[in-house]
Amino acid sequence: MAGIKDVAQEAGVSVGTVSNAINRPESVSPETLERVRVVIKRLGYVRSESARQLRAGRSRIMALLVLDAGNPFFAGIMHGAEDVARAAGLGAMVCNSAQSPREEARYLSLFAEHRVCGVLLTPADASWTDLDALRKQGIPVVLVDRVGKESEVSSVSVDDTMGGALAGRHLVSTGHRSVAYVSGPPHLQQVQDRRAGLLSALADAGLPPDAMTELPTNHMTVAAGRDAGARLLGLNPRPTAVFCANDLLALGLLQVLFAAGVHVPGDMAIIGYDDIEFAAAAAVPLTSVRRPAVTMGRMAAELLLTEMDPPAGHEHRSVVLQPELVVRESTRTRR
Repeated sequence: MAGIKDVAQEAGVSVGTVSNAINRPESVSPETLERVRVVIKRLGYVRSESARQLRAGRSRIMALLVLDAGNPFFAGIMHGAEDVARAAGLGAMVCNSAQSPREEARYLSLFAEHRVCGVLLTPADASWTDLDALRKQGIPVVLVDRVGKESEVSSVSVDDTMGGALAGRHLVSTGHRSVAYVSGPPHLQQVQDRRAGLLSALADAGLPPDAMTELPTNHMTVAAGRDAGARLLGLNPRPTAVFCANDLLALGLLQVLFAAGVHVPGDMAIIGYDDIEFAAAAAVPLTSVRRPAVTMGRMAAELLLTEMDPPAGHEHRSVVLQPELVVRESTRTRR
């Protein structure tokens, strides 16, 4: 492989001039700049990012660790974050914890080893103890889809308690008095917040806590939704409505109900969460609680850029966005 010394020798200039041509082209005369670029192209020289990283103490990579890279909601967050990283001249490295605190810890350690310039994190571990490795390296972190602890870390999230309440109020307003909640892993705060919002809405309507039946799942996937659907069909009495902790669960549930001949929404109403693209495209378009995924990704990345080069008197910020209920066919029939 050609090195910077080879380029300098071939172009008849110093190593410093080649470095300036690459990093500060405005400081090199147009003639010299063109000569260096021609040699770089001919020799196939590629700058060593690892060497630059050693000198600078950090890379130009922004890391993003999400709970489920297969969920279109997190794909939206990735898209928004990558737009901001690209505009700032940074690369983006996207990793998937698969909702596992152990995998999360492994990736955070990897980010510290590679001296990434910053981390966007949707945490699987509620304790956040593994963030210490990043802090010791001076690597800033911004939480996405989770409210940060006061004064410790910036964050961008959505009021999931309000989201659960929006779903519950809508079901009550359409006549439902018995609701199943298809939840996810209990260590995820988002799952607990949506549950709390649903219970609050039922209580406000004068319904007892047992008006809600919880069907927990270990994962928030279509397959887990199908499993929850099988359990729902076995309940007696069966709830008349279901609130799912995300749209993938709702889509899996819908598949099972359709196969069993249960009419949606006539026999069973369904509400999802996130309002991914597939929600509107389902066989029965899903009512869902919308969260602005792309906006969340952009805002989190912009906060991270500020954390990477903080101004005087900088303080961490926690941005909480409001969810929106999008009503479609899966809940339209009044009881």
